[in-house]
Amino acid sequence: MSYFRRLSLCILFILALCGEGFCDAVIVKGKTGIESIDTLPTYEWDVATAHKSLAATMLWSILPGGGQFYTGHYIRGGFITAIELGLTYEVFFNQENLQRKRFDQAKEFQDSVAVYTRRMLDSRDSLKTYQSRRNDYAERIRELSDKKIESEDLRKSELAWLVGLQVYGMFDAYGIWVNDRGHSVERRDIKGALYRALVPGWGQMYNQEYGKAGLLYMGLFGAAVSIGSRQHVINYYLDRKHALEAENSSGDELDAISEQILYYRKNRNQYIWGISLIYMYSIADAVVDAMLSDFDNPAHLALLPGLDGGFRAALSVDF
Repeated sequence: MSYFRRLSLCILFILALCGEGFCDAVIVKGKTGIESIDTLPTYEWDVATAHKSLAATMLWSILPGGGQFYTGHYIRGGFITAIELGLTYEVFFNQENLQRKRFDQAKEFQDSVAVYTRRMLDSRDSLKTYQSRRNDYAERIRELSDKKIESEDLRKSELAWLVGLQVYGMFDAYGIWVNDRGHSVERRDIKGALYRALVPGWGQMYNQEYGKAGLLYMGLFGAAVSIGSRQHVINYYLDRKHALEAENSSGDELDAISEQILYYRKNRNQYIWGISLIYMYSIADAVVDAMLSDFDNPAHLALLPGLDGGFRAALSVDF
């Protein structure tokens, strides 16, 4: 039943009008006995598909967006395919080419440093000139090394999000297959959802929200890898800072290194906060989904107190 077009028609049946009267009702959960109501589709935004093979769905989901295309969800599959292909190009082609170019440049500068080091040893007359040129090339090598570390950090994060997106695609494809067989509208235990949600993703799977579980795993995995990668960069710049302090380098160099350390610490901390918020949100999401698990039930029957002391049964029909 669509969340965007929910309209309830309440039909009041007077079952007991006197003093201490009460009503006894036998209710078959999710069924009203009215065929036109009981056969109403739920989750009408899900596309019904003739492809109902679980094995085929999961095999196709190995390809980016393949499970969504197989089950007829072309827009969703198109987004997944486009993003995964973009990340694949960035990680395995663009970043690889940049790293190769930096390595070639660093090799040239290393050769130049070696040349001027030998000249400094062989000629005392031009020691100052050779030392200045040698230091200039050494500084370029350090700059390339910084870019290499930062680029590798970005590459690890992008690879983690790529893997996470693939996991999401497979979970989502499985969720499509489950919903296509008929989404359950029975009310789920709220406490059960809460306890299960303490294990990331279990609460979502308990509510049969497999796509949400995939998104959760993508977010947690991507954030966790990014935290470790940022910490690696921080350690690299800390080593650089300690080396500069030992060499009594200028204050400008130390300030520049300190700014980089501060930047990557903030970035790492943002991911730590992010992973914490994602986890807490997943718990709340599982509980809310459990509370609304029978929201799409085409019939809701409730007992309400009557103004005359009896009870009234209210039947809410969604269409």
